Amino acid sequence: MDKQRDFVLRTIEERGVKFVRLWFTDVVGTLKSVAIAPAEVEGAFTEGIGFDGSAIEGLSRTYESDLLAYPDPTTFQTLPWRGDIDPTARMFCDITTPDGEPAVADPRNVLKRTLARAADRGFTFYTHPEIEFYLLKSSKFGPEGPQPVDSAGYFDNVPGGTAHDFRRRSVRMLEDLGISVEFSHHEAGPGQNEIDLRYADALTTADNIMTFRTVIKEVAIEQGVYATFMPKPFSQFPGSGMHTHLSLFEGDANAFYEAGSQYQLSKIGRHFIAGLLRHAHEISAVTNQFVNSYKRLWGGDEAPSFVCWGHNNRSALVRVPLYKPNKGQSARVEYRAIDSAANPYLAFSLLLAAGMKGIEEGYELPAEAEDDVWALTDSERRALGYSPLPASLDHAIEFMENSELVAETLGEQVYNYVLANKRAEWRDYRTQVTPFELQRNVEIL
Repeated sequence: MDKQRDFVLRTIEERGVKFVRLWFTDVVGTLKSVAIAPAEVEGAFTEGIGFDGSAIEGLSRTYESDLLAYPDPTTFQTLPWRGDIDPTARMFCDITTPDGEPAVADPRNVLKRTLARAADRGFTFYTHPEIEFYLLKSSKFGPEGPQPVDSAGYFDNVPGGTAHDFRRRSVRMLEDLGISVEFSHHEAGPGQNEIDLRYADALTTADNIMTFRTVIKEVAIEQGVYATFMPKPFSQFPGSGMHTHLSLFEGDANAFYEAGSQYQLSKIGRHFIAGLLRHAHEISAVTNQFVNSYKRLWGGDEAPSFVCWGHNNRSALVRVPLYKPNKGQSARVEYRAIDSAANPYLAFSLLLAAGMKGIEEGYELPAEAEDDVWALTDSERRALGYSPLPASLDHAIEFMENSELVAETLGEQVYNYVLANKRAEWRDYRTQVTPFELQRNVEIL
């Protein structure tokens, strides 16, 4: 760590960095930032930077508000959108109490705790997100609603289109920040795009997702458009998900791979999927944390609505992708419910905890779904044991309220805050009179 700190201090001097932004997130997943002068960085490494935690969503209680932010030198990067005028860098922070204990409500620490528990059993957790978002002409719109920047569709090539330039600029910025991109393309909705990040350990991926959202917003501003990660901004077009591929490694060996077994999936992999399925309802208020998230889950367009798994079945909640011959290291499972607005630290914590519970308890994996689950009738789905995911945020809250797994994984303070925050959102939403109601009822009632 001392070598890494020395590298950071040397790089700041060599590149003439004028500001260093210290980044962390609140419990909802909003990025927080405080800028310090280069002269303060060495002190921040050793003594932290103090701030009032009670002013941050869910981070501490009023009577224990003093917190310290310690920058993680392994996350140091200069910010490419700042250019050569007042060069600026960033580091993610670990949040502690004044006596040096990790802050229990720091989402990054929640994930570190969960990863440490998996490491005690010999596992390293890797993730690979496919992040979807919409590009709009503006964040301001009239009665007609938001306006996408184009009318293109899935994988469309749009000569001279906004999306091409946007994706090229975004990918270059991400690569400059050390974030490897695997694919980028136009998605199914007009103005909708997808950029897939390469596999990395879950903590690095969560940091990368927070950086990714910032890069996308910055490039959008630069190009005179607006980017949104809202799960379902259009009722008539697909929502934006964050399908995430998951795998566990034991040392250098992929724990999900077993040559000769069905789909080359090991017993550990099967138990892990069973854990994801059994606890899917309980974790939904985190993987799909907004009222709008459930408009996506129940809006069709390949969004998963029922708890089941399948091999290459895109209507299933958990998909086992096609196995590539002689590529056992790529064995993985894909969780399709999580959306682009989730707090990645908390969402990854719960996905890992659910899967690990399946391994520890030896959960049996139910039969796979071979049909298009959406095309089945309700009675057929019931007969096959495919229970529906929560239909709304308040439904998800009810499951979370009774979940020992979520309470234990998040810790008491984060668990209680997430519940309080989501209850408040549901109360606010429940009192709204929507255009749908007015158009449907005013003239006939």
